[in-house]
Amino acid sequence: LRRTSILAALINALVLLVAVCAIAWEAILRFGHPEAVASDTVIWVASVGIVINGFTAWLFMSGQKQDMNIRGAYLHMMADAAVSFGVVLAAIAIKFTDWLWLDPAMSLVSLIVAVIIGIGTWGLLRESLNLALDAVPANIHPAKVEAYLASLPGIEAVHDLHIWAMSTTEIALTVHLIKPDAVIDDLLLVQINNELRELFGIQHTTVQFERGNTSHPCKQAPAEVV
Repeated sequence: LRRTSILAALINALVLLVAVCAIAWEAILRFGHPEAVASDTVIWVASVGIVINGFTAWLFMSGQKQDMNIRGAYLHMMADAAVSFGVVLAAIAIKFTDWLWLDPAMSLVSLIVAVIIGIGTWGLLRESLNLALDAVPANIHPAKVEAYLASLPGIEAVHDLHIWAMSTTEIALTVHLIKPDAVIDDLLLVQINNELRELFGIQHTTVQFERGNTSHPCKQAPAEVV
């Protein structure tokens, strides 16, 4: 059930895009139809929104680079806080000037915020979709992982390397390593597991040793075989 976190990130990104589109649409409508604003109520309600959403976004800030779900929540809170801030500014100005045109003018700010958040959300959607389809996580470079495995003592070749996300925070790897001495080296396996975790953040590894006997070649050895 670890993959439910990936599905949650995908759904979160889709919901965020819908919310951003709704904000943008409402902002566009305001350009042509400015309405009377209950300034005091708007100021207090939006101010509470700034405090709550801003504080929540601050809590999520440190973890948003490690987990897509946290990033989605961070983007959502930042969008709400930014829009609320624009609402407060417009409401204060309208209260003291009665300039109703400020309402649609601040809608332009909401539109800009929606575009900025939409760009970030699009990246979240693309990344979560890639993980849902078992693509290599964006922070992993397969060539570097393969080079590391090929550099291990006693290893002559590497093939059938697969790297994918088990969840938004856990990465798995399977690989075939050509080891002509045919010794199953538990110490080497422990080394591989520890170093893959430390160097690349790969937590779950499955390694298959092979002798590389040309009379019985591995069918997964060719690079084009998946």
